[in-house]
Formats: sequence, structure tokens, C-alpha cells
Amino acid sequence: MRTVLVTGPGGAGRTTVAAASALAAARGGRRTLLVTTDPVPGLPVPAGAAPAGTADGLHHVRTDSAAHFRDELVALQERASGVLDLLGANRMDAEELTELPGSRQLALLHTLHRAAAGDWSTRYDVLVVDLPPLADALDVLALPGRLRRYLRRLLPPERQAARALRPMLAQIAGVPMPAQWLYEAAARKDAELAAVEGLLGDRATTVRLVAEPGPAARDALGSARTGLALYGLRVDTLVANRLLPRHSADPWFAGLAARQDTCLDGWRQAATPVTEVPHLGRDPRTPEDLGLLGADCAPDERAPGPAEDPWWTEDNRGEPGDDGVLTWCLPLPGAAKEDLRLVRRGDELLLTAGEFHRVVRLESALRRCTVAGAALTDGVLRVRFVPDPALWPRTP
Repeated sequence: MRTVLVTGPGGAGRTTVAAASALAAARGGRRTLLVTTDPVPGLPVPAGAAPAGTADGLHHVRTDSAAHFRDELVALQERASGVLDLLGANRMDAEELTELPGSRQLALLHTLHRAAAGDWSTRYDVLVVDLPPLADALDVLALPGRLRRYLRRLLPPERQAARALRPMLAQIAGVPMPAQWLYEAAARKDAELAAVEGLLGDRATTVRLVAEPGPAARDALGSARTGLALYGLRVDTLVANRLLPRHSADPWFAGLAARQDTCLDGWRQAATPVTEVPHLGRDPRTPEDLGLLGADCAPDERAPGPAEDPWWTEDNRGEPGDDGVLTWCLPLPGAAKEDLRLVRRGDELLLTAGEFHRVVRLESALRRCTVAGAALTDGVLRVRFVPDPALWPRTP
């Protein structure tokens, strides 16, 4: 399934471009699902949690974070009924529950899981997802990996095998052991998050950035390039939205268009392709308006760009001057040396690039090495590893 994740600075028109891209794909004959968190101008609001058909064969589903939060918490109360009764807790009814911060992100991940798992009757060729504004979108894209890491640390799966020992362990420790339902709930959530991680890491998944040319968008996109690279995500195109007509007779409009052109020139010099979308002179309100905007935005059949893993390892052992060094390489366009931080902790490498953070589990070969240094050269972070004699097998 071809997946396009659409985001951009707030107010740049990302929801409209996402809908236009999905509608163009559907009109091209591909079974297309559009996932949004906000209403889409020109499309009817879908009812319920299942996709609803719209014009031209497009299917549309809108996440309902409030309903998802209520359902999850009510189900949790049911699973923990024994513990809650023991504590004398008063259960809450669904009607009195109001969603908490973070529920919108979790509801979106749940919808992505359903799309990845094929929970609905239709198998889709194209999935277009309207993500939150850029800063929040990067947090959402990083969330599945972070939550899975927390679950593995707090409830290690291997401890489920010790069910027969729990009564004895409880007596030794003096505290009750976690109930089986808790491990089962963690396993279900881990499987759901793993499916979303698989969708985000798939070769057919790309990010589509939407921005209105200008200084604010230029700065926001520069930072986003670093974050997307750190999370291993590729950009298929940068949609320059709401472009003003060139060669206007009005000096004021001509000046605005000239400033947009100056920004566009800078974007064209980068490696990311640029798709230009003109300003309609009005807010899009109908499927016909979306059709005008999406003429050049239909997702291609395959994800563009290199097919290889964006992270790679260079084996320099045996070459002059490298003394058996393995180099782990990660492209980080736009990163500044002073904003980078690396910490080795066991089998993991903790990476910080400005405001973005990621914990990466090292490959088996690198786990038997020690970090010898790191350098940022031409937008690529290179971390040097030296084999640990105590762990690396010796050759005769």
C-alpha cells in the first residue's frame, strides 16, 4: 500500500492538500483512503469510525479522539475490575469521561493501525494521512517507537513466562506481582504499535510537506528535514501552496509574488522535488476546487527516492589508517554540530539533534564495539566504532 503522510507549518493548507492528493488518486482509479483529524472543506463529514465513501470513489475516515479515549478507558476498567474492586475504587461511566492531552495522537495511531491491519472491508491501494502541524506531526511519528520502548522496559515480555513463580516472588518481594491481564494488555498494545511502526517504516511510505513560501516556512522546514531524517522518513515532494500569480500589474501583488519566487528558488536548490499549487483566489469549498488543487498532487505508484536503508554501516577494517574501524552513518541534512549529542547506553545509542531525540538499538556487530568518536561531515553523521577485544571473536 502506498502511504503519504501530509504535514506542514500550521495554516499552510495541509488538510486541503491532503484531501486534494487523495481525491486525485481516487479519480485515477486507485482505491484510496483519506484519514483526517479535522473537517475537510469540500467533503462531507464521515459518520462513525468506519470509512465512508465520498465523490469519485474516495473513502474518508475522521478520527474521533473523544470516543476512542472513552472506549479505551472503559475497557481498561473492565480488565482491571478485580484490582479496582479490591481497592474500593469507584468506576467512571463513559458519559462522564472527557479526553486528556495526548488522546488525539493516540486516536490517530489507532486509526493508522486499523488501516495497516486491513480491519475494514476494502483493501486500499493508497493511504493519505492528514497529520497535525509540523512540530506535533514529528512527535506523532516518533511516538510508536517511544511507547514500545517504555513497554519493554516496564513490562519485559520474558517475565510473562514466570507465571508459576509469581506467588512465590510476591512473598519474597512483599508486593503483589503484575496480573496476567496487564501483560496481555501490554502485548496487544505492543502489537498495535509495531504495526504502525511497520507502516511508517515501509518503503512505500513517504512524507509530503506543505508550506506557503516565506521566511517562517523556510525556517520550519529546515528544522523538519533534520527531524525526519533522524526518524528515517523520506520526503516525496514539497508542496508550495497558495502561489500568487506572477507578472501582476499591481505592484503590491507583484512584490509578494517576487518574495515567494525568492523562497522557491531556495527550495528548488535542495534535493527535495517541489510541486507548485496556485492560489485559487478563494478558500476551496467543493470537490471541484479540490480537483483543481490536486491536479499535480496525485501520489505516484511507487515511493520516489533511494530504496536502500537511510542508515548504513561502513566496514573499514583492514584499510590503511582505520585500524579495524566500523563507521555507522546517518544522513542528517540541516543539522548543526553544536546541536548534536550522542550517548551510548548498553546496546542502544541515544541521539539528539536539536529538539529531536531518538533511541536506536545497535546492530549486532556494533554491540560488540566501543564508540571511538563521531563527526558531522557534509550533512552525514559518522559514528566510529572499534571492536572490543573482550567481545569480538579473534581470528587465528
